[in-house]
Amino acid sequence: MHISPWEATLGLFAGAARSLAPGTPLILYGPYFEPDVPTADSNLAFDASLRMRDPKWGLRDVDDVKAAAAAVGLPFAARRAMPANNLMLCFRRT
Repeated sequence: MHISPWEATLGLFAGAARSLAPGTPLILYGPYFEPDVPTADSNLAFDASLRMRDPKWGLRDVDDVKAAAAAVGLPFAARRAMPANNLMLCFRRT
């Protein structure tokens, strides 16, 4: 999701909404920006590195990801903190 343009994320959600059976999870893993949560220096450096290679790449904002998923019938279901300042985001097909 981070090493691709935003349009690829939208395509992932559209494809998942068409392909997944109702109730099936779509699980995403990686670093994200979250409102009111300080971003780790390592994630800021990763984001800067990605954007230097391609301005369309970079860490995504959790709220933007949730909104894009919900717009195609994949509402947000869970967030879990993972090692190395990553998150697991779970969405469920309605």
